[in-house]
Amino acid sequence: MFIDQADIFVRSGRGGNGVVHFRREKYVPRGGPDGGDGGKGGDVILEVAPVQNTLVVFRHQTRFIAPDGGNGAKQNMTGRSGEDLVVAVPAGTVVYNQASGEVLGDMVTPGQRLVVAVGGKGGRGNARFANSVRQAPRIAERGEPGQELTIHLELKLIADIGIIGVPNAGKSTLLAAVTNARPKIAPYPFTTIEPNLGVAQLDSETNLVLADIPGLIEGAHQGIGLGHDFLRHVQRTRVLIHLLDGMAEDPLLDYAQINSELSLFDPQLARKPQAVAINKIDLPDVQERLPELTSQLKQRGVSEVFAISAVAGTGVRQLLYRASQLLEQAPLPEADEAIPVYRPESDPRQFSISHIDAGWRVSGEAIERAAEMTYWENYASIRRFQRILETLGIDAALRKAGVQEGDTVFIGDFELEWQD
Repeated sequence: MFIDQADIFVRSGRGGNGVVHFRREKYVPRGGPDGGDGGKGGDVILEVAPVQNTLVVFRHQTRFIAPDGGNGAKQNMTGRSGEDLVVAVPAGTVVYNQASGEVLGDMVTPGQRLVVAVGGKGGRGNARFANSVRQAPRIAERGEPGQELTIHLELKLIADIGIIGVPNAGKSTLLAAVTNARPKIAPYPFTTIEPNLGVAQLDSETNLVLADIPGLIEGAHQGIGLGHDFLRHVQRTRVLIHLLDGMAEDPLLDYAQINSELSLFDPQLARKPQAVAINKIDLPDVQERLPELTSQLKQRGVSEVFAISAVAGTGVRQLLYRASQLLEQAPLPEADEAIPVYRPESDPRQFSISHIDAGWRVSGEAIERAAEMTYWENYASIRRFQRILETLGIDAALRKAGVQEGDTVFIGDFELEWQD
């Protein structure tokens, strides 16, 4: 089954906890702090796998969670880092943040990797907090929480040549005739409801990867019919074979309609080189109207019109050679033409305060992360968290907002009682 869209949940590993420990040696009654740091949590990484050509695996597995880092230990031993979780995706996968719609990456090259969730840093052990003034700190940090998000995957087929046309124009028949692909073929519209790939070997040195893409109807750029499912795959191809149904009521109208839909969806699509072919010339009615159709297409700027029969194989080889020539002339996509990665710049120290029925809610990346990394059962760690509140300006902002003794302050998943 061909699946070209999927949503998956990813979460990187949490960092391991730092520990509070003091060196214990014979005849050394006051050994210094030697609590080690926690290990880093594992990343979640997407990697292009050449053998994979569909997203069907994500129908059965939709959650990918990397291992946590190990806790620190005595003698300044750092915890083991969590192993990275590598998730295989097919070439041509575009990765989006589902919540924001932000493009995270465009996976094209075999072996290409994209880190979608970075593992949390390990918490620091008490040895890291020692200084000339505080020689025996009883402070350590919990590991930083991992990142989690839902990502949307869209597969855009990577093919040299896309075969386009209205439903039932003969696209699947042509693909089956020139490659080993076995698409579903029947005499009614929308037989093809998913793209098919095939490789045509013209000679010992020339191979073409062709994609038979579902037929297009009016309004496809708005998602009508198979709409976006069709047009998304056309974006990857470099050359188009535009197949016209010689038995259609008005093949020229079909030709104009499809080019219009391409342009409305993405102006770049309308600029792709096309080899235009009239199909079904094995039928007498098509043979009879062929000269008139060819003349009308040339009047519309089509310099060369091919007459073929996908069923009989007539004219197919010449059409493919012409498509191959257009492919050689088409510019290769450059690295800077890849889909850009948009990462909004934000200050993690920013925060917001809101008054809620149960008390006060403080939100902000840095302060919520600090709360997650605090040992709340340790008084020294709580005092350190208080200093972080003061440093970030949250203490003063709460007082200005009107917080009172005994009020409840929520930070992340933690519920604190305000005391002066």
